[in-house]
Formats: sequence, structure tokens, C-alpha cells
Amino acid sequence: MLDNRLKKCAELVSGKGIACDVGTDHAYLAAELVLSGKCRSVIASDVKEGPLASARSTVEKNGIADKVQLILSDGLENVPMDGVTDIIIAGMGGETIADIIGNPDISFDGIHLILQPMTKAEILRKELYRHGFCITSEHIVEDGDKMYVIMCAENSGEWRKLTETDSLYGFFDDNDPLTAKYRQKESARLAKISESLEAAGKSDEAQHYAALSYRLANGTDMVRTEAVYNYLDELYPFRAQEKWDNSGLLVESMDMECSRILLTLDITNDAVDDAEEMGADLIISHHPVIFDPLRRVSRNSPVFRLVSADIAAICAHTNLDIADGGTNGVILRKLSEKFHLTSRPEPFEELGDGRAFGWIIELNEAVSPESIGEAAKEIFGCEYVRMSRVRRDIKRIAFCSGSGGSMLDIALSKNCDAYITGDVKHDVWIDANNYGLVLLDCGHFHTENIVLTELRRVLEKKFPQIDIEISDYSVDPVMYV
Repeated sequence: MLDNRLKKCAELVSGKGIACDVGTDHAYLAAELVLSGKCRSVIASDVKEGPLASARSTVEKNGIADKVQLILSDGLENVPMDGVTDIIIAGMGGETIADIIGNPDISFDGIHLILQPMTKAEILRKELYRHGFCITSEHIVEDGDKMYVIMCAENSGEWRKLTETDSLYGFFDDNDPLTAKYRQKESARLAKISESLEAAGKSDEAQHYAALSYRLANGTDMVRTEAVYNYLDELYPFRAQEKWDNSGLLVESMDMECSRILLTLDITNDAVDDAEEMGADLIISHHPVIFDPLRRVSRNSPVFRLVSADIAAICAHTNLDIADGGTNGVILRKLSEKFHLTSRPEPFEELGDGRAFGWIIELNEAVSPESIGEAAKEIFGCEYVRMSRVRRDIKRIAFCSGSGGSMLDIALSKNCDAYITGDVKHDVWIDANNYGLVLLDCGHFHTENIVLTELRRVLEKKFPQIDIEISDYSVDPVMYV
């Protein structure tokens, strides 16, 4: 009556009490649990009347209508939980199962979950841990040319963040020969995604999927933090930072090795929490966690938190802004993808020795201020773009990431039509309007946060064995109401 995946689901039921089969369809699993003697009572639920009619036919045919309670229910909403010890949800998408398990009105204390997602198993794993569940075991069932994942989980009450690699890798028995086969299959799938993204010109995402493919096939491994620092120094030399800056290895850890890295624009307490929850050994940020001399380190200081948690911190600030392929280099590439340029970019604020903050580009065809504004919103992912009240055609555009509002005079002296930056003050807006320059303030955060994806790309290319995540808490510190 049962295929291999449902046989395994039945095998994993504890038999200690009432089992609930959510999305029962024909009630074959419910019938097997009763007829085998594993369960004396089973609840079989479905969201539609049609499957319940099929289920009714099955239980009546097997003479077990008194032992199988059929319930019309969306997930577990109408299911009586008294006496339920096992919940089986099989044959649905991982996201759908996650929505059912994430229902805050249902208590899962003491309940054994058997979950068999048909798709998006990685999303289900991540959501289980986000809701305080723990995967106690995970199994692979082969049926013909198909491989099915079955998870057993319980409510642990402890919140933990799974990285993207964790959620793809799973919690299988490494001694099971199907484990290696499954992970190689997943690795090949991710490699194909990487190839498709590369063909579409999306190199950032392509490299990320290539690294995920590598980790699915080979796992993660430790790397000396010194090696990561030295590689960053090759790409974005720390010696090139401004004299007033404080980039470099600012917080050391005890062993100075890392297998997990968290990327963030700022090392806030939320970012440190994020690092701890994912088990990161190293945080790499753009803004220095120590900038001015510290006279006191309080318990609420991120520096105190880093030292207490034994997490190292590398900060790459102005050296990253001015380096080829750094913060302004990312903006240059993204603007070049949006508009056709007539020539090579020119330096904006020149620092000497070929170094500069920002660039000036010349467009092949003039565009409107609205076109530049919409392009900036898309590039930086910002909710709003503040613009001067100037109407003119735009061909020559200057840009500088971060806090570049004070450099309006450079944009004017170099005959720019528009200037893109962040942190623009009131008097600068007045000057921009007076001089007829289209000024765009896209925010300090948004004009710099985009470099994190590039940092992940270069690090994953060099160190595919390291699990690298961009922090969920690398967000605009300002709310808009």
C-alpha cells in the first residue's frame, strides 16, 4: 500500500500515542499505522473534501473507521491536539510545511515531528530552527531515480540560526551511503545554477552558488584568520587607508582560525548576536568597530561582546572604498550595467598615486533626473532617493560612496551634471539647486552596503571551504515613517 518514502515515515512514528497525518490524501499512511498495530488511533486531516472522501473510502474498506478520525483542516488549525504524540506531514513543499509548523497558536511541546518535504528542504530546515525546533535525525529514501528527504524534529525551545550551507547540507548520518550520493546530487544542482547565473552575467551570484556546490560536496574547513587578512590586504591594501582611518585586524580571537565568517557593514550588538547564533569565528565589516581611542569598554560595547564571544574582527574602510573593485568599484560596475558609457571613468576626488574616492562617468546618451533616480534606487536597494530640484539632461555623473556631501564643489569644478552620494546636509542642497546640479542622496548605508556581496564573492572564490554569510542585521539603521 505504501511507497518507500511513506514506509519510512511510518517506521519513524513513535507509536506512543495518537499520530496525526496532515495532508492525508488517500489515508494510506493512517491505515498502515493502525493495521500494523503501531497506533491504536490516528487523525487524518486534509484541506480539501476530495482527498478526505478518498481517505474515507480507504478506512471503510479496511474496517478501521472507528480508529481513524477524518478532519477537514488547513494544516493543524482544526486538529485536536490532546493525546497527539506524532505529527506526520509528507508530500508537501518545504515552505508549506514550514508555514504549518510556524503556527504560533499550536503547542508542539513533547510532539515528535516526521516531515517529508517534496521541495525546498533547505527552507524547511532553516525555518524549523528559527521557530525553536531541533532536527533530531534526517533520512534519505531512494525510490527509483528519486531521492526523498525525511526529517525528525522536536521543539527544543532554543533558537539557532542555520547558515545557507547548513540548511543545504542537512543532518544526515554520514555513514549512510545515500548521504554522499544525495549531497553530490545537490552539489551538481547548485553547480548548474552557478553556470546559468554566469551565462546571464550575474557573476556575484554565480560564484556564491559555485562555493555552495563546493561545500555540499566537500564540507567546510578551518582557515587561518591570517590567511584571510593577507588576501584582503592583497585586494584592498590596508596601508592605503586614510591617516584618520582605523582599518585592519581590530579584534583578535584565541586561536585565530575560522570556518565561518559573517559580513556586515557595521559591527553592532545585533551583528555580534548574529555571529554567535551562526557560530562565526570572524566578522568582517566595512566600518571600524574601534575608530576613536577607547577610554572605557562597557558590557554593552560590541568590542566587549566580541572579546567575550572569542570572535575576531577585520575592518576594511577607506582602503576598501578606494581600491579597484572595492565599494566605489562596485557602484561603477552597476552603473555601467545600467547605462552605456562613452569612455573610461575618471577619478573623482584624487588622492595621488592613482588613488581616488569615487569616479566620474560619461553617458553615451543624455538621460533625465528621474531615470538616474530610478536606477539609483534599484542599484542601492534604497526605499527613497533624495534629489535636488534641478531639471536638466544628464550625461556626466560623479559618484562617491558613503558621506560625500561635502565634496559637491569637486563635482561642480569637474563640470558634472549629476552627483550621487550620501549624507547630504541642508546647505549642500541649497548650493546644488543654485548651481543647477542634479544631486542624489541615496544614503550612507545604501551606497556602501552593496560592497558586502562583492566581498563574499572574492572570499568565496579564494576560500570556498569557508561558510560565509551576509548578516541579516546589516540593515539601514534609520526607519522611514
